Amino acid sequence: MNKPNILFIMLDQLRYDCVGAGKQYPVYTPNIDRLASEGVWFSNAYTPIPICCPSRQALINGRRPEAFGALWNYTSGLSIPALEPTEYAWPRDLNNHSYRKVFLGKWDVHPTLPPTEYGYDTYIGYDGYKELIARSYPNVRYDAGYFGERDPIPVEHSKTRWLADQASASIRELVKSEDPWYVQLHFTEPHLPCRPSGKFADMYSPEDIPQWGGFNETFNNKPYIQRQQLYNWQIQDFTWEDWAPIVARYYSMISQVDDAIGKVLQALEQTKALENTIVILTSDHGDMCGSHRMLDKHYILYDDVVKVPLIIKYPGVAKRGHRCDQFVYNMLDIPPTLLEVLELPAPSFFHGRSLLPLLKEDESVADWRTEVVSTYNGQQFGLFTQRMLRTEKWKYIWNTTDVDELYNLIQDPYELTNLIYDESCTELIKEYRGLLFHQLYKEGDGLVRNEWIRNQLLQSNKL
Repeated sequence: MNKPNILFIMLDQLRYDCVGAGKQYPVYTPNIDRLASEGVWFSNAYTPIPICCPSRQALINGRRPEAFGALWNYTSGLSIPALEPTEYAWPRDLNNHSYRKVFLGKWDVHPTLPPTEYGYDTYIGYDGYKELIARSYPNVRYDAGYFGERDPIPVEHSKTRWLADQASASIRELVKSEDPWYVQLHFTEPHLPCRPSGKFADMYSPEDIPQWGGFNETFNNKPYIQRQQLYNWQIQDFTWEDWAPIVARYYSMISQVDDAIGKVLQALEQTKALENTIVILTSDHGDMCGSHRMLDKHYILYDDVVKVPLIIKYPGVAKRGHRCDQFVYNMLDIPPTLLEVLELPAPSFFHGRSLLPLLKEDESVADWRTEVVSTYNGQQFGLFTQRMLRTEKWKYIWNTTDVDELYNLIQDPYELTNLIYDESCTELIKEYRGLLFHQLYKEGDGLVRNEWIRNQLLQSNKL
């Protein structure tokens, strides 16, 4: 059998609960839903870190970003190490099977070096789109900042449609050869500011947008920096009436990028490549977008930002329409999965594991992980280190310079009540601190290699 083609679609800042297939919020995503109906929907997928650059660097390298020093977005103005091309990058291994590799869209792995330095053959960024807009719409201006607004540029010339057209053209060219191909397609949407075009801008009425389950945040017994975020963004007095139009634009942008994904899937069908193509869809992280009254994704490890959509369609292997509830990592588990599919050796230093047994519903997965760990190291508003351990029932967050957090996710799924001082949870907290320490230490997190800091986890009386 020929080696499968691979289409990897990445969205930027898409919440796990804003996909129609998840049946939680009323967002129209028929093309993503179709992928879910034809593949496996992972209901408990997590990003290792809810920040654009480090999460994407982790994907290319197969390790947590702390292992190679990529802690923050290099676009923040800080002097920050990036993943250098001298480091391992698994796309290079696809050369063993003569894969032709195309990267399209948002890169965010290195500030100056392109994907072609990391094993890809072709890179299509946004320079062509910028030229199109400068030539065709030189007078377009935007005034609303990060809160978003209607885009006067029509859908057919939108960034989502342009990138989908580039991807479709690449696929049509690639199928002319007998060699297998790997297309990595990274949209910038629905990352704020959301500027939906045409019919998508009118798709949702603010009056019909349901309030986030986590909106009624009081910040009682929460880390001080969370309340401070409201002042950074000047949203401290926003009510739901203020947020509803912003969330409506977020929904609209998701539906618009879903439409673009549909164009790419249509190209797959038209070239008769669909049945021999693995299709993966995920996002680098989520978005607060008013949940907990906050914007963007900084200084928190709520499920709003660390839990992500993940769909894998593998014709002939993955059960159609299956829902997998196991804890998985998108950025860390995908590299070993694809290498195993292609019968290539996975490096021993990988921090993830292959999802192939879960795709096959193999009974040998009885030893699958029962928890996930996500991290955060600060961003443009200051440095702030956090480490999270999440199980089915509980979430523990270690905040090294402020109060820790503990949430009972069965009784409090929106993480509004911090139980860190609840005396009935003392032994549980001690257990979770120990589990978190051993996981971080095993994976080379420098935070716990510092004996002064790690005592916070090793001593059970941290207040």
